Parts: sequence; C-alpha cells; structure tokens
Amino acid sequence: MAMMDLVPPDWTHCGHGADPATDPVGCRGVYVSGRTACLAHLTDEDRVTYLTGLAPGASVNHLGTTFDGPLLRDLLEALRDPATRQPRFGSAWFDGATFIGDARFDHVTFAEDAYFNRATFTGDARFGGATFTGDAWFDEARFAGAWSGATFYSAARFGGATFHGDAWFSGARFASLSQFGPFVCVREVGLSDAVFDAPVTMEIAAGAVRCARTRWASTATLRLRYAAVDLRDAVLSAPVAVTAYRVPFTLRPGQTVDESAVVASVPDASVQIDSVSGVDAAHLVLTDTSLIGCQFTGAFHLDELRLEGNNTFASPPKRWRWTRRRVLAEEHHWRALPPENPNPPRGWTPSPHVPGPAVVPGPNQLASVYRALRKASEDAKNEPDAADFYYGEMEMRRHDSGRSLGERGVLWLYWLLSGYGLRALRALSWLVFVMTLTVLGLMLWGLPADPHPPVEPITGTLGGGKKVALFTGTPIIGGVAPGPWSEKISTHRLDRAVRVAVNSVAFRSAGQGLTRPGTYIEMGSRLAEPILLVLVILAVRGRVKR
Repeated sequence: MAMMDLVPPDWTHCGHGADPATDPVGCRGVYVSGRTACLAHLTDEDRVTYLTGLAPGASVNHLGTTFDGPLLRDLLEALRDPATRQPRFGSAWFDGATFIGDARFDHVTFAEDAYFNRATFTGDARFGGATFTGDAWFDEARFAGAWSGATFYSAARFGGATFHGDAWFSGARFASLSQFGPFVCVREVGLSDAVFDAPVTMEIAAGAVRCARTRWASTATLRLRYAAVDLRDAVLSAPVAVTAYRVPFTLRPGQTVDESAVVASVPDASVQIDSVSGVDAAHLVLTDTSLIGCQFTGAFHLDELRLEGNNTFASPPKRWRWTRRRVLAEEHHWRALPPENPNPPRGWTPSPHVPGPAVVPGPNQLASVYRALRKASEDAKNEPDAADFYYGEMEMRRHDSGRSLGERGVLWLYWLLSGYGLRALRALSWLVFVMTLTVLGLMLWGLPADPHPPVEPITGTLGGGKKVALFTGTPIIGGVAPGPWSEKISTHRLDRAVRVAVNSVAFRSAGQGLTRPGTYIEMGSRLAEPILLVLVILAVRGRVKR
C-alpha cells in the first residue's frame, strides 16, 4: 500500500471498507450533505432522494468519490437541462475522485469552476463538446485512457497531469488560457483544430503533439519534450516558438514532473518536427529541434523562418560520392525514387507517407525551399549553414529537367570543379592537378632545348684602339624541344616549368622562352589556374564567413 493511502483526506470522508490492518482510511468520498456516506455508498433510497433534489446548474461536491458508469450517468441525468437536453453543473468539485471505466462528460456545461485535481480516470476521459465557463483544474490528475477535447472560456489547469493513453483536445477552444501544463502524455496529445485566443505557454512531455490546423490568435511558446510535432496547416497570427526543453518541467519549487511513463516508450527527450507545410513561417521560431524528417514544401515565407540554437537536418548517405551537408527530408524522398536511385537501401530514405513520384516534390520545388532557407540563414548572419542550403539549391537546379541543357551543363561543370564554389579541397585538388599537367607538358613539349642559343658576337673598337665584343641573344619562340627523354626530364627543366606554372596563376609572364606547344600550354594555364584559385578562395570564405 502506498504511503499516501494511509493519510486521510482533508474533508470528512466516508470511510466505507476501512480495515485497521490493511486500509485504515477506507473510502475517501466526501459526505453527501446531510448524510454520513459518500454518493457511492448511500443507500438506494438516500441516493434517489439526493439526485431528485438536484436541478440543472446545481453545484455538486463529490471529493474523493468513486464513480462507475451507472453512477455517473445518474448524476448527469439529474442535472440535464430540459431546454438543451444537456447536463449543466454550477460549481463542480471532483478533486481526488476516481472514475471507473470511461468517464463520459460529452457536451456537459460547467457554468462555474470545475475541479478535477488529482482525479483518476481508469478509462477514457470523454469531454467532447463540453464547455467550461469557469476555471477548469486538472492538476496532477491521472488518465489511463484517452482524453477528448472541450471548450474552455476561462483558465484550464493540467499541471502535473499524466495521460497514459491519448489526450485529445481536437476542436477545443481556450479563450483565456495562459498556462497549458506541464503534463505528461504517454501517447499523443491532439490539438488539431484547437483555438488559443490568448497568449499561452505550453509545457508538454509526450510521444507526439498534433497541431494540424491549430489556430494561435496570439503569441505562444511550446516547450516540449520527447514529442514528434505536426504543425501542418497551423494558423499563426502572432509569433509561435517551438522549443525542445532540455530538463524536466518543474511543477512547483523542488518538484519536477514525473516523466517515467513516457520515458518507457520514448527514451529520447529530443523534439522532432514532422511538418510545417501550410504554415506561415514568418511567425515561427524553432529552437534545438530535429528537422531530419520535416516536410517544408508548402510552407509560406520560409525565408523569414527563424532557426535558433542547434536544429539538426538530415544528411546524405555516408558514401564517398556524397558531400556532407544539411539535406531536406524531401530531397531524400526524391532521390529514393526511380530512376534517380532505384535502390533506396543505398542510403536515400523513401517517403513513408506517399506512394509514388506524382506527389513527391521535384527538384524545381526543392530548389525554392533551399533558396528560402538559405536566405533565412543569411539574414540571421549564419553564413556557414546558408552555404549548405545554397549547395542544395544548386544541386536541385542541376537535376531539374525543366532547365536548358546549357544551364545544366554549366552547373555540372561548376559542381565538378569546386562543388558550386563551396568545396575548397575539390577546387584545390583541381588546381594542383592542372598545375601538375602544366609542368609535365612544359617539360615534355613546352621548353626548348636551349632558350638562349649562341649567336655571333658583334665586335668594335673603342676610343684608344681598344677592341670589344658584344654577345646578344633572343629566346627562340617556337623552338624545338629536346628529343631524348634524358634531355626532357631533368631538374633544370623541372625548375623552369614550375616557374612558368606558378607565375601563370597570377597572370604574369614567366619570362621563359617556349616552343609553340609551350605557348599554348602557358595560355591555357593562365586562363584555368587563376579561376581555380578564385574558387578555392570563395570556398574557404563560404565556410568561415560570419
């Protein structure tokens, strides 16, 4: 027996079934007014008398009472309004109550405050279509089954509540809710089609949070743990921040929310965003979330999306041919389709939701998404991450069959030489390769055997009768390279060839006499090598610029 079971409640309780040895407290239900037992343990006659004395809108106090299905139906029937045919409570006190089986409060109106603190729902808690005009308190309540949504016109408190099934607030309206949670849901919190009229802070530890078509009319902060979040078609009229909360939520000073129920099924506390399709991203802030499987296509104003902290994206397969970078999930889905990649297990992940290429975004759409994310990163002064999105944009343009062959050819060459000006090692490798070819070409065919051939001296006589001889020479352009390999491959010729190649990078003349093939080799190197050098510089700058 838990220690709490040995402590009597604060109200005068029924005590039915108490046993000094095993259960000294017994039934915890509060006395029905004027009786000496709770509603569950009244005699049949007294129960009928009490229920017939109730009227629609009456206040009830059933703290700690245990309700099974028939007893709850009898209570609701006694409060049914003949005009609306729906039950209507005044103040409702159900703190510490236990509801056996499904608790059906569908379409019930709570005209004043409703208290379900520390209540236990062993089945589904059904509040579909219910209306809470006053405050609704569910602090530290326990839900073994599913919860279905309602309308809250005042505060709704779920601090410390635990839902062992689903918690459905779909279609619910929260008129003045400012704090939603913290609470734990083992499975899924459904907020689809819900409406939040006032600024709200939400703290939820759950396996999933579904916010499809959810409307936030004011600012909202979603502090989440463990959850997979679907924001598809959500309406954001003001800034909404989704944050992966790093530590367990605090219920009160010194007491954290017990997350053991959700940890058993979802051990990783990270938060992943499944979709922002249809969302106006100008009002969306994502902090420390996983975007590995996120669908971005269909979102508006992605160039104004704010990515704070450490948001992770998918990566290409770990193979030598794929450059490491941030990749959209949609690119994975597209590349996994035939004929681009007829064998998905090679590393590109196919879409888990769609059957074929007709509904998978193509390169043209993905290029727009990459371009918008690049701009968002550039506006945030995050140039290194923007470089990854630029690479993805160029990749999609290169693969877009709707573009001209000429444009795709230029992009292919740009990719091959330098990874779109972003891969310094690739551009540097090409520069070294071209310089090596230049050196070899000059040694084999470009440098003449003797750039300064001997000429006849010019002689003369100075004043005083002194004779002098002047030797002049001009490099022979178009001279002949030596024939034997022993003459072509030498340290002296290597030195001369290296000077020509290095000086060509800076568009300077090497000052060497060259053969006709050597002249063309030098011209080619003077064109190619500076371009490759510029690509190296651009690639380094793209990775270190802040």
